[in-house]
Amino acid sequence: MTAISMADGISSRRSAARPDRQVLHNIAVLVSLGLVLLAAISALGLVQGINRQITDISHTYEVRNQARELTNALSGAESAQRGYLLTRDDSYLDSYHQASSSIGNRLLALTGLTKDDPQQAVRVRDIAGEIVVKSAEMDRMVTLVQEERPGDARRLIETGVGERLMGSLQESLERFIEEENTKLLDRNRQIDHYRRWLVGAIITALAGAVILAYALFLRAQKQVSELARSRERLHSENEVLEAHVADRTQALEEARTHAEQERQRVESLLQDANHRIGNSLATVSSLLGLQVLRSQSDEVRNALEAARSRVHAIASAHRRLRLGDDFETTSADEFLGAVLEDIALTADGTKSVELLGQFHPIHVGARDATTIGILVGELVTNALKHAFPEGRPGSIHVSLEPGDAGVPVLKVVDDGVGLPDGVTPGEGGLGSVIVSQLANQFGGIPQYERRPEGGLSVSVPMPGLTRSTG
Repeated sequence: MTAISMADGISSRRSAARPDRQVLHNIAVLVSLGLVLLAAISALGLVQGINRQITDISHTYEVRNQARELTNALSGAESAQRGYLLTRDDSYLDSYHQASSSIGNRLLALTGLTKDDPQQAVRVRDIAGEIVVKSAEMDRMVTLVQEERPGDARRLIETGVGERLMGSLQESLERFIEEENTKLLDRNRQIDHYRRWLVGAIITALAGAVILAYALFLRAQKQVSELARSRERLHSENEVLEAHVADRTQALEEARTHAEQERQRVESLLQDANHRIGNSLATVSSLLGLQVLRSQSDEVRNALEAARSRVHAIASAHRRLRLGDDFETTSADEFLGAVLEDIALTADGTKSVELLGQFHPIHVGARDATTIGILVGELVTNALKHAFPEGRPGSIHVSLEPGDAGVPVLKVVDDGVGLPDGVTPGEGGLGSVIVSQLANQFGGIPQYERRPEGGLSVSVPMPGLTRSTG
């Protein structure tokens, strides 16, 4: 009892430890998956940061390029305007108009690029205002030259307004470009900081995932080792079990062989006993036959002959009885067929009368089989004795088949002379009493019926036979 309780305690502790290890295993797997997911998200964020940095650089470069082009266009317009003032060459005037048109296009492009940045958009509007003033000043100078008013143009130049406007515009544009560079540097620093943080997160997550993967690998390796040891133990136990099963199988086979030998021995004893009983009864029948020959009284001879026939029927039933494998039942068709053959060979009056049998393979008990055999012998003997006087030829048909509701019915039908007029079927003789008593053992009542074409039909329903064999 102590060993059993200790084993139960160890088993319970192991069963309690397994869920804890399983929970830790599940937590480790979830943490590992979480770290891998964190690494993936960090990598995605890093890629997005790099893309955003590239976009910012491209946008800043475009803004700076447009600002530089705008400065160049202003410088070109001013140079063309001065050349036209000095030479009055129309080619300078064409260059001036082209540069003025380029100033408008560059200003529109710069406005579109800075519309999402409120601070820079304000600066672009201020620069646009200055450009409008500068453009008006240059247009005024060109108009004065075209109107042949060189004095007014010279006085306008001497005021220095155009030079101041141009200097202010260039300063504003340079300051605008510098602010774009500063903002780009700030964004790059932020993105670099964000990238370093993401790289650190990725490295941390991957390191944690590697550590957990290694731990899971060690655990899996341990489980594989335990599984291998369990398989070896199972193989050893299986070999022991197979050896035990082989021993038990051999013992069972020996027991089966011994049981089969005993069954054959018992079957031989039963057959020998039935045969001995049949032979003993046949001896009694022969003695009665001898007594019939020595008797001088017809009444005594008839009584002895009837007794001899009945003893012979009982002997025939015992000799022909062959039990099945269970030693308790026999098949009615085989048994009654053998009984009918025996009657045909030994009974008086069978040379001119044909005995026919039709039996359903109903399994009946040994005692019931003997009783049915005696009943068949009594009915057939009575038919041979009374239905075919003076060697009259004919036939007797004996059958045992299921009738209504599956109840077996024994029928003996002859085509002999039938019963004389005034005689009630089933009354009067000892044979009728014996048939009635034997039928009563199966819960049935003999039914006698005169056949219109001649002869007599006797039916014996046997409801008790179904109950006893069901």
